[in-house]
Amino acid sequence: MFLREPSHLLLVILVLILLFGAKRLPDSARAIGKSLRIFKGELKDPNKGGEISDSDSNNESKKLDKPDQTD
Repeated sequence: MFLREPSHLLLVILVLILLFGAKRLPDSARAIGKSLRIFKGELKDPNKGGEISDSDSNNESKKLDKPDQTD
């Protein structure tokens, strides 16, 4: 199994710091955490997290039903 000993974990952390730099790792971790929170929220309530709310979609459908009066 991978990462059985603490020395393996330290080696992986050292490689990550060398590859991405110490400044970029906290930003990456924040972005991953935010993405996971959004993903979990969508799994709990998929209807709640849409870009367009129900009232907005109703307004848009009303706009589509009315033809423009341009004479």
